Amino acid sequence: MLQLPRVYPILDSETLARRGLTATAAAAALLEGGAGILQIRHKGHWARDFFEAAREVARLCREAGAHLVIDDRADFAMLLEAGLHVGQDDLSPRDARRLIGSQALLGYSSHNVKQLCAAAGEPVDYVALGPVFTTRSKQNPDPVLGVEEVRRCRALLEKPLVAIGGITRENALDVLRAGADSVAVISDLAPEPATARSVRERMEQWQQLVTTV
Repeated sequence: MLQLPRVYPILDSETLARRGLTATAAAAALLEGGAGILQIRHKGHWARDFFEAAREVARLCREAGAHLVIDDRADFAMLLEAGLHVGQDDLSPRDARRLIGSQALLGYSSHNVKQLCAAAGEPVDYVALGPVFTTRSKQNPDPVLGVEEVRRCRALLEKPLVAIGGITRENALDVLRAGADSVAVISDLAPEPATARSVRERMEQWQQLVTTV
């Protein structure tokens, strides 16, 4: 079974823009800090300059031996030879798997027990569950689940479980102890002011934190 890194950084383009940091600079800093996986999440139009930045992130990940995952977009995942993460309203996991092939990493979002149990039968490598806590990275988030729901869902799923939503250094250990294999982090990996150095140092702090579990 796939063994995911304990920390799953998400390069959310809106969050990075608010922090004044490019995806390429953030990716390089996170990889230097020890990240073993990165996800690019971009809800807007994939203009040419953004795709070129994503291509550079893909190169950095290959050189670092880290996984790259693209949120939602199977077409760009294929062009970048990256993994793919799909949500409940995106391309179905089975159709996504047919497109990206058997070897590419494929993740699937769930927001409640029913969706999580359904995901167990899909051809995906891991299932994300959330939001665990209140999150500001989505405009219309699903209901908050809480740590105990992570614990309950962990017992229902054999695939790796990635917890997401409002996870910070203050609450991450509770989530991991509840059974999550990995925690997806957005805002807490982009401190203010966000610089290449501060992002790298924050990633290093996260790496030290999760080794205590």
